Amino acid sequence: MALNLDQVGSKTEPIPFTYDQDKLILYALGIGAGVDELDFVYEKNLKVFPTFAVIPIVPAIIKLMGRAGINLPTVLHGEQRIALHRTIPTSGTIHTTGTWSSVYDKGDKGAVLNMDFATTGPDGQPLFENTVVLMDRSAGNFDGDRGPKTERFDPPEGKSPDFSVQEATSPDQAALYRLNGDKNPLHIDPDFAKMGGLDRPILHGLCTFGFAGRAILEKVCGGDPARFKSFAVRFMGPVYPGETLITEGWKSEGGAYIIRTRTGDGRVVLGNAVAEIG
Repeated sequence: MALNLDQVGSKTEPIPFTYDQDKLILYALGIGAGVDELDFVYEKNLKVFPTFAVIPIVPAIIKLMGRAGINLPTVLHGEQRIALHRTIPTSGTIHTTGTWSSVYDKGDKGAVLNMDFATTGPDGQPLFENTVVLMDRSAGNFDGDRGPKTERFDPPEGKSPDFSVQEATSPDQAALYRLNGDKNPLHIDPDFAKMGGLDRPILHGLCTFGFAGRAILEKVCGGDPARFKSFAVRFMGPVYPGETLITEGWKSEGGAYIIRTRTGDGRVVLGNAVAEIG
């Protein structure tokens, strides 16, 4: 399926996203938080998980995907990066501008689309940024640039992680997480999942991203969202609702941690990942 390559470089208008404390709590529950993380699931002293930054950009992603002409059953989420300028307020209307920055031709493997999103807070000042990399497996071989090699961030060989968090997802995790706005049928409809070559619906990659972010916040940031500066990952493989996730971190230079998340049976599902801590 051909992409609308004439749309590369196009930018959306600032798209508003209004949220309240209930939406923040729903997100927290969607990424596995419970009453043992009370400040994130109870409005009394509510805090915002930094990885909530992926939610307000969903309308802008949908708009850019429509312009690009992506074939939804064959699209995979390849990479995600968030960078926070300050802590996210607990309610308000914020605005996101999305840009389809580039596309690379990976031949029979498909096309890689790079999209950037800048979000401003209720005060109009920069709040956070997202970079999204999508792979449309049906859209390669258009005689385009293959793109640069990706920088690698691997755990140091032979060294034990500085932290490790193991947590089981719920069999209903994807059904809950999709209420945050990502209604891709891949995560709920068995027939649609089979169209994409999968045995059954899979967990949202950004839900796994949220589980990993919670682990980092707990073990490295002492539960303080202000210390969580950025988090970048590559999605390495599918997670099925109900599987166990093990997130590990190795301290690197300048307050950064190399992160890896694997399933209970050892499959790496988040890799080439780095978190920057303040």
